[in-house]
Amino acid sequence: MAVLTASAWFRSLPEPLQQWLQANLRERRLAPGERLFSRGDAPDGLYGLAAGLVRFTGVNEAGQEAVLVVLNPPHWFGEIALFDDEPRTHDAWAESAVTLWHAPQPALMALLAERPEYWRHLGRLLTQKIRASFTAVEDLVLLAPRARLARRLALMATGFGTLEGHSLRELRVSQEQLASMLALSRQTVNQTLKALEAAGVIRRARGAVQVLDLDALRRDAVPP
Repeated sequence: MAVLTASAWFRSLPEPLQQWLQANLRERRLAPGERLFSRGDAPDGLYGLAAGLVRFTGVNEAGQEAVLVVLNPPHWFGEIALFDDEPRTHDAWAESAVTLWHAPQPALMALLAERPEYWRHLGRLLTQKIRASFTAVEDLVLLAPRARLARRLALMATGFGTLEGHSLRELRVSQEQLASMLALSRQTVNQTLKALEAAGVIRRARGAVQVLDLDALRRDAVPP
């Protein structure tokens, strides 16, 4: 749990809420390829990703999968359904061996009924995702492939804004997944990664991208 309690969001919480989470979170482990929840499932609470990778996807009627995001630890998710009590909107899969910490929905709702001021802190998690979603839509419309890919890699390296004072040096994500997330062809992703590698910004690895120069990656994310 230490990786989660060191996360920027957790450290921003009031001490009583930190203590409640530490007392009520329950560990859950998933094997690679195991599904955490499916689109349409009833909400079951808040999750903290402590180890491994979780892939969020949508599937159309023809069975074609779209990858929305691949999360690295530390990351908290599941708060959307706390606000609307609606079913899960997407499928969540273990991309690797995964360790999660789970706060069940009934316990969270009871706490929030007793301490409604805590809603604001969960709202911060929600608004982070809304901001990232707006940015992703804007990127699809306005950015060229290189800037679009650089922007997504930079966001992933900083945990979509959840990391403070450090960044991830290796992003466990495949070229196929990047292509799906960014509405690009795999060939375009491959060519763009090669160009970024030649510039000394990243290094390609098997099923991963190593970030060598985050500042340069951010500069590439800004359209000329």
